Amino acid sequence: MTPTSHPADVLALLADALPELDTLTDDQVRGAHCAWCKAPVIAEDAVDFGEKTSPASWSTSTIGVRWYPRACPACAADRAHRALLDHASDCADCRRVPAPGEPTVCEVARVLTRLVREGRTAWRSNRMRPTEGTPTR
Repeated sequence: MTPTSHPADVLALLADALPELDTLTDDQVRGAHCAWCKAPVIAEDAVDFGEKTSPASWSTSTIGVRWYPRACPACAADRAHRALLDHASDCADCRRVPAPGEPTVCEVARVLTRLVREGRTAWRSNRMRPTEGTPTR
């Protein structure tokens, strides 16, 4: 996976759930460990959110700090599943029942579903080692 394989609108849905900067370790801030579970991430498996600047709504000590959050496949899958449920309830394309043989038209739902599947595949293929805070399914 590369950052370019995930549309910006999908990354934005997932990034809404990122933890606040002052709760992260240095390795999480620089993208070497998952932003949620603290597991080391492998570049080709990680979901990369790109460079972020902490918003003014966060604590005063972290306003304007640049950070580089990434997620392991298991945590990305967990957040993608949650985002898919939230997205689908408000999306007209997701609520529409396609005719037989007609493909689904919602790209956001398609990518979120793919992230859920990739997270399961990574977990099953043992590329992921359970760590504290890692979702277990």
